[in-house]
Parts: sequence; C-alpha cells; structure tokens
Amino acid sequence: MSEAANIIPSPVPSPCVSLCKMDLERRYCMGCLRTIEEIVAWGKADDDFKRAVWAELPLRRQTIRFDEEE
Repeated sequence: MSEAANIIPSPVPSPCVSLCKMDLERRYCMGCLRTIEEIVAWGKADDDFKRAVWAELPLRRQTIRFDEEE
C-alpha cells in the first residue's frame, strides 16, 4: 500500500464527485474513476479496501483520458 493511502483517515471518504457516468470501454466512472465493482462494494468495504482504491486513483487519473464529447 502506498504511503499516501496510509494517511487517509477513518472512516475513509468516498471519492465520488457526483458525476456518475460509466465509460463502457474503459469500465471506469468518469467522475471518480472507480470500477462498478468498487462502487458497489464501497458501502460494505473495510477501510483497507477503500484505501487501496484511493491509492489506485492517481495512476488511473494519469493514464486514462476520456473524450471530452462523452
């Protein structure tokens, strides 16, 4: 787990930004960059799972570009 993930307090907040639109090709929410599986699991997930998801988001943000027209 990354060092950044260790500093997220408990309870771990959701990365949701209320822009809920799934990109079917990349399989990520265009707002929070989580997969549908991560979104569904979030409510019952433990803090370790949530921190692991948060740790993935910066890399996803750097490597995934959505078309502006979508």
